[in-house]
Amino acid sequence: MRSGLEVLLDSRLDLVSGLAVGLCCNHTAVDRELRHAIDLLLAKGVKLVRLFGPEHGVRATAQDMETVDEHKDPVTGLPTVSLYGTTEASLHPREEDLADLDVLLFDVQDVGARYYTYQATLGYLMEVCGRLGKRVIVLDRPNPIDGVTIEGNLVQPGFESFIGAYPIAVRHGMTVGELALFFGENCEVACDVTVVPCEGWDRTKWYDETDLPWVFPSPNMPTLDAATVYPGTCLIEATNLSEGRGTTRPFHRIGAPWLDPQRLTALCEASAAKAGLEGVRFRPDAFVPGFQKHAGKHCAGIEIHVTNRRKLDAFLLGLVVVEACRNADPERFGWRKEPYEFVSDPPAIDLLTGSAEFRTVLEAGGDIRELMSVWKPQLAAFVEQRRPCLLY
Repeated sequence: MRSGLEVLLDSRLDLVSGLAVGLCCNHTAVDRELRHAIDLLLAKGVKLVRLFGPEHGVRATAQDMETVDEHKDPVTGLPTVSLYGTTEASLHPREEDLADLDVLLFDVQDVGARYYTYQATLGYLMEVCGRLGKRVIVLDRPNPIDGVTIEGNLVQPGFESFIGAYPIAVRHGMTVGELALFFGENCEVACDVTVVPCEGWDRTKWYDETDLPWVFPSPNMPTLDAATVYPGTCLIEATNLSEGRGTTRPFHRIGAPWLDPQRLTALCEASAAKAGLEGVRFRPDAFVPGFQKHAGKHCAGIEIHVTNRRKLDAFLLGLVVVEACRNADPERFGWRKEPYEFVSDPPAIDLLTGSAEFRTVLEAGGDIRELMSVWKPQLAAFVEQRRPCLLY
């Protein structure tokens, strides 16, 4: 198969020929030979005026929620605009940074989960480009965790944020190109958008079933295995437990200094069985995070092992694990109190889950599995909304 970048370079350069071009990209914007889009476009004589860097930066040197202060690409010297600065306003591009462009290219690999901020960056760019009458061209790439599986719920009004900017499912089963079309059709994002589709992608395929090279999409997403569990275990970010950042298995290792690993494992297994969760096993674990939460401290907890990714409901996995962690030690379990992606209220867990429902049900001792039934109509409506936007 070929990515949208490769299709553009091979047969659609007419879209950018002779125009002043901006490029929003990071380190994932490569062809199958691992050559970067910046170099490839310059070699083709494309007039690259300015780069735009999403969270982590154009070269992905910053950790999550770490300010990116870049003004010039260190490799090419091209002017660079950071779309992840010190304030919430910095997440949105300024009109003056787009005003002298004829077209904006977007080439960033997504991981298929609503929380992943690259898709919000795409939407925000589209909003401003739409106001200015600038075209956005999305160079599409496959959804690495397949393009058919949908999980979770939709973001409810009042709970929008950088990790849930638009009303899409947690695991949305769409590519960034399809999301761009969805934003235009369903989210009142008025923008002239052209998608350069991938060629040869079967949406039932996972990334390792294509012949494209895997480039880690962000510093703590090293493998496709991490992307597999991320739609669920990202919820641990909204707690006072470590989600394994600062270890070699982020989002697979969950723990805290006060947890009993044997008890937590048993609770996870019991909760998973009650929920009908398949395709995953748990083992007692111990680790010392190298940075972020509990850095340098001995943590005990679980490691998650995926046994069948096609049977796994990753979002349900996250609900199960959070429930088990709270039940393992209710006195010391806590929700994140620090601002999350520049937002202090609603709390992080509500931003991630798209409403206050999960938190309030869990705190009241209710059955989280009932929420899955409540959310089914939301997902059914989303399935119908996304259908006209699918390209593959």
